[in-house]
Amino acid sequence: MFMMNAEMYLIAIGFLILEGDNLQKLFPEFMIKLGELTLDGKQSFVIITGLLLSPSMLLTDLSMLSYISATGVFSCLVIVVSIFCVGAFDGVGFHAEGSVLLNVDTLPTAVGLYIVSFGGHPVIPSIYMSMRDSCQISKVLVFSFVLATLNYMTIAILGYLMYGDGVESEITLNLPTSKVSGRVAIYTTLLIPVTRYSLVVAPIATAIEGGLSEKYKNQKPVRLLIRVALLISTVIVAYVFPYYESLMAIVGSVFVVSASFLLPCLCYLKISDLNWNWNCEQMGVVGIIVFGIFAGVLGTYSSISELIT
Repeated sequence: MFMMNAEMYLIAIGFLILEGDNLQKLFPEFMIKLGELTLDGKQSFVIITGLLLSPSMLLTDLSMLSYISATGVFSCLVIVVSIFCVGAFDGVGFHAEGSVLLNVDTLPTAVGLYIVSFGGHPVIPSIYMSMRDSCQISKVLVFSFVLATLNYMTIAILGYLMYGDGVESEITLNLPTSKVSGRVAIYTTLLIPVTRYSLVVAPIATAIEGGLSEKYKNQKPVRLLIRVALLISTVIVAYVFPYYESLMAIVGSVFVVSASFLLPCLCYLKISDLNWNWNCEQMGVVGIIVFGIFAGVLGTYSSISELIT
């Protein structure tokens, strides 16, 4: 439970950084001056985003936000089409001459970023419980992950062909804001964190409430205080640590690898230890564990090294 909550907490921080980066892309000259204190665009937008999100943190019924968040598939499609239009019709083109196809130095970080894209395990139990026919969960998961993989591969290929080695950690930061397609992609990207932030933070708040005594557990002021404290803390971390790529790589290398690769496989081996006969299935599980350990250790080391240097 701690691993899952910590992962969602870091993802919430990533949402704020994502908002700050893309708003700065749209308004590069923006800054806030308070006497001798000057906040640059990214820092200012992180704080502004936190203020704009504060009303949603006061909601106890997030059903409306969940319906809006369900448009995520459509939003991803809009982003992909917009990026393609930038390359095809807005003068960018698809010619990344001289770019390195495989950079071994940054490969561990890239693997961590790719892994975090498939970190859907926190919501899978909720999906299973809410399905009318839960027997179809396997088909739903296969379809979802195949669709997600195609989406990620498409954006990765477009980003490489359009910008090569110059592609940013967020491809929207490369897009020209003078073109309609670029602005559509950026605005759509800005919409996603706004609709999902409260949904991501809500389980963390619920877990904290569960650890309180009965005297405070069901008091609305206490529940609101917990949510506001979570919002303020994530804003502070995003303000001090505005490195989206490194943060997401750490989430993928540590939390998603642990929750999606290592723990399920180790539990499976523990359950099946009485019938250990080194069949293909068990060998495959061991292979996943080995890959997870290497990806987790190297990805974490690479991400931290990039921050230090």
